Amino acid sequence: MNKPNNTPAFPIGITITEPDGGFLQEGMTLRDYFAGQALAGDCATESGFLDNRERAIWAYKQADEMLKARVS
Repeated sequence: MNKPNNTPAFPIGITITEPDGGFLQEGMTLRDYFAGQALAGDCATESGFLDNRERAIWAYKQADEMLKARVS
């Protein structure tokens, strides 16, 4: 089953009204959501082997693999 890659994680969005009108905030991408979930799981283990930047890069690599798995 092919699915679109990196679609919005929360596609409904939120309308924020300003005095001069409003705009639609679409929220985070699916890639960002997957990376956040991977990061939360990694932080829960408190492995301590990666610094914060390395951990963030690792989380996005995990998210990229999850997106690839969606289209295979």
